[in-house]
Amino acid sequence: MTSSERPFRFGVNLRTVDDRRSWLDGARRVEELGYDMLLVPDHLGFPSPFPALVAAAGVTDHLRLGTCVLNAGFYNPTILARDVATADVSTGGRIELGLGTGYVRAEFETAGLPFESAGQRVAHLRTTVETVYDLFDDESHAPRPTQSHVPLFLAGNGDKMLRLAAERADIIGFTGASTDRDGTMSLNSPADLGSRVQFARDAAGDRADSIEWNLLVQRVVITDDHEQITAELHEQFAPELTPAEFAEHPTILVGTVEQIAAKLNELRERTGISYITVSEPDLAIFAPVIELLRSC
Repeated sequence: MTSSERPFRFGVNLRTVDDRRSWLDGARRVEELGYDMLLVPDHLGFPSPFPALVAAAGVTDHLRLGTCVLNAGFYNPTILARDVATADVSTGGRIELGLGTGYVRAEFETAGLPFESAGQRVAHLRTTVETVYDLFDDESHAPRPTQSHVPLFLAGNGDKMLRLAAERADIIGFTGASTDRDGTMSLNSPADLGSRVQFARDAAGDRADSIEWNLLVQRVVITDDHEQITAELHEQFAPELTPAEFAEHPTILVGTVEQIAAKLNELRERTGISYITVSEPDLAIFAPVIELLRSC
């Protein structure tokens, strides 16, 4: 199966935990709406990922559960292996491990951790990946995950990060954006995103079609007035892009359900991206698109 033939998979990033009931109700709703993955990001001020995922597993039946993505700089690799394995056992083997380098300087400073260069952060991420999966491969190591292989999701944009992902990841994620030294994010052009995906595919070589390719969507709006809404969002999200570039951007999904589904089908055909993640505010808005794409 080539990447362009891989079935779609859909995830949502949840980050609001007001109380136990609302979190569990939210997890049930993710499954009811047809999503495959419930994901929790890893930023200070947001829920701690593994307790939130384990709680969600208790009220869902088949929903996969993942981190999108852990800041590797926050973790000792050996302790992380213990936590991932425990979470996998506690969820009945439903965990997918998402990792990144971390990019928000202020969070490192608040945590009392050094904010090293991008190259040093990638090196630490490589050590983390190698340590965690070496421990999982060691039959004497305890605790052991339920899954024979916990899927590894690596997300990033730079050359070093994408080379590591091409070498090791089961899933490679893109945001269609880049960050400056302080962690401020800005959208790249669609052409830039395409070149980053192609760079990773070239680096993966024969592995490219066995990798699942992911995109984090920034906004979903269901509307008959595509042009007006797109123009308004353009000023809000990325005035540095041309109107045509912004309208084409895969992370901004504006239009009818049919138009958005067609855009995602074209994206999969062109790039191999078949795993689409949306953010919590778009949870219900995006559900009709999932239903349509499932029926195609």
